[in-house]
Parts: sequence; structure tokens; C-alpha cells
Amino acid sequence: MSAIKNQDQEALDFHKNGKPGKVEMTPTKALNTQRDLALAYSPGVAIPCLEIEKNPETAYDYTAKGNYVAVISNGTAVLGLGNLGALAGKPVMEGKSVLFKRFADIDSVDIEVDTENPEEFINAVRYLGPSWGGINLEDIKAPECFIIEKQLKELMDIPVFHDDQHGTAIISLAGILNALHLSGKKLEELKVVVNGAGAAGIACLELLKAVGLPHNNAILCDTKGIIFKGRTDGMNQWKEAHAVDTKDRTLAEAMKNADVFLGLSVKGAVTQDMVKSMAKNPIIFAMANPDPEITPEEVQSVRDDAIVATGRSDYKNQVNNVMGFPYIFRGALDVRASTINDDMKIAAAEALAKLAREHVPAEVIKAYGGKEMKFGPDYIIPTPFDARLISTIPVAVAKAAMKSGVAKKPIKDFDAYVKQLQARRDPTVNSLSFAFDKLVKSPKKVIFAEGEQPEIIRVASIWRDSGYGEPVLIGKKDRVLNNMKEMNIDPKGITIYNAAISEDNAKYTDYLYQKLKRDGVLYSDCSRMVKNDRNIFAASMLACGYGDALITGLTRGYKKSLTDIWKVIKNQKEKIVMGLSMVISKQRTVFIADTACSELSSSAHLAQIAIQSAARVRDMGFEPRVAFLSFSNFGTALRTESERVKKAVEVLDELNVTFEYEGEMTADVALNMDKMAKYPFSRLTAPANILICPGLHSASIATKLLEELGNCTVVGPILTGFDKSVQIVTMRSEVSDILNMAAIAATDAIKNS
Repeated sequence: MSAIKNQDQEALDFHKNGKPGKVEMTPTKALNTQRDLALAYSPGVAIPCLEIEKNPETAYDYTAKGNYVAVISNGTAVLGLGNLGALAGKPVMEGKSVLFKRFADIDSVDIEVDTENPEEFINAVRYLGPSWGGINLEDIKAPECFIIEKQLKELMDIPVFHDDQHGTAIISLAGILNALHLSGKKLEELKVVVNGAGAAGIACLELLKAVGLPHNNAILCDTKGIIFKGRTDGMNQWKEAHAVDTKDRTLAEAMKNADVFLGLSVKGAVTQDMVKSMAKNPIIFAMANPDPEITPEEVQSVRDDAIVATGRSDYKNQVNNVMGFPYIFRGALDVRASTINDDMKIAAAEALAKLAREHVPAEVIKAYGGKEMKFGPDYIIPTPFDARLISTIPVAVAKAAMKSGVAKKPIKDFDAYVKQLQARRDPTVNSLSFAFDKLVKSPKKVIFAEGEQPEIIRVASIWRDSGYGEPVLIGKKDRVLNNMKEMNIDPKGITIYNAAISEDNAKYTDYLYQKLKRDGVLYSDCSRMVKNDRNIFAASMLACGYGDALITGLTRGYKKSLTDIWKVIKNQKEKIVMGLSMVISKQRTVFIADTACSELSSSAHLAQIAIQSAARVRDMGFEPRVAFLSFSNFGTALRTESERVKKAVEVLDELNVTFEYEGEMTADVALNMDKMAKYPFSRLTAPANILICPGLHSASIATKLLEELGNCTVVGPILTGFDKSVQIVTMRSEVSDILNMAAIAATDAIKNS
């Protein structure tokens, strides 16, 4: 009991502490000056008003309407708690708004309508309709929810979607499609029992029928038993539509020889005897919340051939609406759909089912405590934290909207659309798309020094499957293959080398000895390093031309990995080895140097860092603008450190460089044109995008602070200056981080080939 009380208090504290609630509004335009205010409000705001009056469709251009959804409820069916009223339902509606933003980058507002009269509710919503691009109805009891949704869909030309009905139906359909795939059963031959004739139960049944389940193969039950033809007690038109001819009258009778059970009712509605009476390989979706109709443990104790799903996160196969509504609205909004129809719902379910059959990313497995996730009876539905949902479900929904004729703004380039979707969750997508695009046209062989690690194996699989080139893993072959087997990854197309027994060791030892012999290193030392150190082996392999790029660092400290590589790989002529960190936010991308190698640079060294950084940034598709950072602006507080930075600018003044640069200057002046305007002599025509820090300490501190506090993503440090393509990842790197660094390394190899 105390644990429950503690959990209850934790929930109350979560909602109360800090700013009460879970939502706030953040402006998307700067409001720092009088000019900003004049544009955002009077008189500037009048101009878009007049444009919208002339052409209402331009509201999508000049307002947030196109990415704005209202979550609307009257609180008559809040979760499993019943009719709590509009105000008491507000925490749920705020939560729904948060989920829209978190998972699909859709802005949302919660609206609580204090009436139980359907007509009053409909009028309240329809007249507010111009405010939003879509409406998510929530926690409205049946049968009123059917009336409200139907009439609003007829009255409005934006998507109206009651998630309690259709969200559950879509996710459960995805799970059923995969359960059928595993059991070998056919939809048109199923006997299906649905217990619970409310909004969700009826919606689940209707969607199953929409994909091919025969009407007479489904039995719908409510608290009074089976809904059969001729029944009058407790009936309405929505139940009547699913009445069937049957002599059975109870749920227990209906369950005999049933292939599928869908529960959207109450705890304990299904007994073990009912489960025993079901057909071979039964599919049981007990989705009552918070407690299912029957627990998976109870099912497993009497049947070992059942596939079970619930609505709870502490069981496998969770039917969770968050995998549906954010992405369905994302696709609908992006094509400016006038409605969300059955074609779009089915497309979402099929895309979700297909995604569950693919390899599960390491980030997802990590988020769920490292438990095994691969397609099978215990994994028929993806998890809410699968980042691929954003680039999968909206695409399917958008295509279905276009095909069914409800899209007012069809998408012309779906490859570009996928990248836009990915960038909503991962800002590196747009910034690094140049690298992946190049690799598709010019694949490269990448050596991964730590080939036994699960993260590396997953990257290798993605590298191969995406057509980026050939992955080479360094490690003990049996261990690598065993890990692949556990992860359900096909080893075909992935090369494995064991450093200890490689036939090429003599060749690599000869190379290393020629490089190190005048540093007091014996031939036997080189032989031992090649055999026992995977970094040395992998770097020697690269140096001798048996690969295009090298990735390491996941299992060793950055400095140790860098020292290992330096023993084998030389610097490019007249270049230094340095690190450039890419800091990506929604507003801009900024590069910070040197974040890896140079602890305290001379003025000439700082100038060289700027030259190499500018070249690297230009190769990545950005026009470089360099700012040399210090604690003062243009001599206002000259000290030894600021003098060193100032002289770096003077070094560049004597060289014929082709990029903008300026300094010494503070970071706020470098990044803010209003502050830079106080120095009209500045040579920067726009905010700097390359920040040269006085030393490794300041560069590293700035980067780590931004990563933790700046609501941004950091890629790197990206190494430049080696005469072979090498990148070192950090020990905390995820699969996506490693993949990004591999792409950067491989595109370097393309440039240098």
C-alpha cells in the first residue's frame, strides 16, 4: 500500500513542481526589439490578416494552423476512471498535447468543454475550428462520442479524430496482422470475439471488417452478453450494426473455438477456462486499463501457444495509442488532409506491423533496459520510443490520403519528406544528409576496430543494408557471429578479421616497424601491438590500403584511441590533427574547434585550425564564417590570452584565405548580429558559424555545456588532418552517433580518393 501511496505522491509532485501542469507556449519568432514587436503585432500583423482575408488557404503560410492540433474533451470518460468532468480531465489533455510535441513535433492546445450535451459540444468545437489544422477528440463516452465525431467530420474540412476509438483500433490491428503472420491464420477464416461495446471496442471491430473480416465471423459482447440479432435490451444503432445470428448468449459460449479475443472491458472478464476453450494458437488482446481482462501469466499457465497483448507497459506487446495518433496527424497535416479516413488508418496499421518485423535499433533496446526485442510472439508491436515511427507512419498516412483523394497539398518528393520527418526528431539528419547521399553513389569500405560490440554490429548491418558500402569488423569471429545471431542479424556482406590470427599480420608489422623503428620500438614490439591491439591492427589495415576509413573509440578513452592511431597514421602534409564539433539546433548549426587535440595553441596554430575548419565546413555544404573567441571584444581588455587570439587574426590577414573571419570577440557578439552592429568594422556579414576557442579546455567546456543545456545535438569531435580517413567516437556513443561518424569518415575517403 505504501508503494502505491508513494507513486501517487510522485505523480502529484510531478504535475505540481516548477511550473504547474505540463505545457507552456514558446514563441517561434524573436521578440527582442521594437522592430520585432512591430512585425509580430501592430502594425505588421495587419498584413498577413489582409492576405488571409483574400485567400483563406494562406492561413497555413502565415500562422501556426498547419502544425496545430486541438485536444478536446468534456471529461465524460477519463481514462478508466469514468465521468470526472471537463476540469478533472485537463491533466490528461495536457498530457496528450505533450505527446503530440514529443513524438511528432506537432504543436497542440488542450480544450476542455464543460457540457455533456452533444449538440452544445459540437457547436463549441465547430465555431472554433479555424484555429487549428486538426482536432483530436479525447475521453468522451459512448454513444455520444459517435454522434460528436460524425457530425464534426461532416461540418469541418480538417481532420477530426477520436483517438479512444481509432487509435486503439489502429494499434491493435497492427498487432493482429503480425500475430496472424506468426500463427499462419487467415483473416477471412477467423472467429473473433470483442468484449466491450464502447467507443474502442466498436472501432476495433469496424477496422477489422474494413480489412476483410467477414461480418458473421465476429461476435460483439457487452455487459449484458452477446449482441445478437433481435436483442432489444441495452441496444443502440452502433451495437445493432454488429449484431449477428447466433444461439450463444454469453461471453464464455462465444469464446469456444475463437481465434482472436479483443478485450476493451474490465478486469477479470476472461477466465482461464475461456482461454482453454479457444482454438489452436489463440490471439488474446486483453486491453482493459489499468488491469487487463486476463493477465499474460494467467494465459500462459493454461496455454503455451497463445500470443498475448495488453494495454500495459509492464507487459510485452503493449497496445499503446502513442504509436498512432501523433504520426497519423503528422501525415494528415503535412498533406493538408480534409479528413482521416479508413484508408489512412489501415495504411498506418500496416506500416506499424511491417516496422515490427525489422531489426530493432540499439537505442530502443537500451530504453527498455536491454531486454531482447525481435519479431516473434513476444514482439508483434513496435515500442513508443522507436525513432523510426516518425519516418514510417506519416509517410504511409500521407500516401493513403493522396491516393484516396483527401489531400489538398500532395507531397511531390517523398525522399525529401522522409528526411524532413527524421529531422523533426533528429536534427542531424538535415545537416548530415550530404554525407549519406554521397555514400549511396560512392559506397566505401569502413573498418570498425571494435567489431564485437553490439552497437558496432548494428551499425555494420545498417551500413550494409543501406548500400553505403562494405563494413569490416575487427574481433574474434565466433564471438562476432554469436552476437549477430542473438541480434537476428545476417552476417552476409559483413567481413570479419581476427587481429590475433590474421594472415596479413607480417605485412602490417613491417609497415609499423618502418614508421616507429627510429623511436626506439623493436620489431617484436610492433608484432605484439598488431596482434594484440585492435586499434593498431585496424589502423595498419587502413594505412596499407585494405579499407577506406576507420572508426574506433567506443570501448576506450578518446585520448588513448587518438594516441593509438597516431602511432600508425601520419598527418597530412602541412596540416595539424584537430577536432571540430558540430552543434546542431533547430535555429542554426555551429562548429566549435579544437575540441579534441590542441590543449593550448599558438597564434599560428589557431590560424591553422581556422583554415582547416573552414575547409571542412565548406565541404559539408556550409559557407564558413569564422570567429576567434575570447573574453573581450577587439582589444577592450587585452591580456596574454586575448593577445594570442588577436595575433591569430593578424596571421590570417597575411594569408590569402577565401572565407570570412573576425576576432578577438566574445561568443554573444559572434552569434548575434544586433550585438555585432556595435562594431561596424566587423568583417562578418552574418553570424559566425565556426567558433575558434583559445584552447582545448574552453572548446570542450563550451561544447559539453551546449550539449547538456542548449537543447541541441552535438556531433563529433570530427577529426581532420590525418592522411587517412579516421574518426574516433566517444565511449557514450549510440548507434546513430556511430553511424553519423562513419558517414563523415567515408565521405572524407570519397573526397581524398
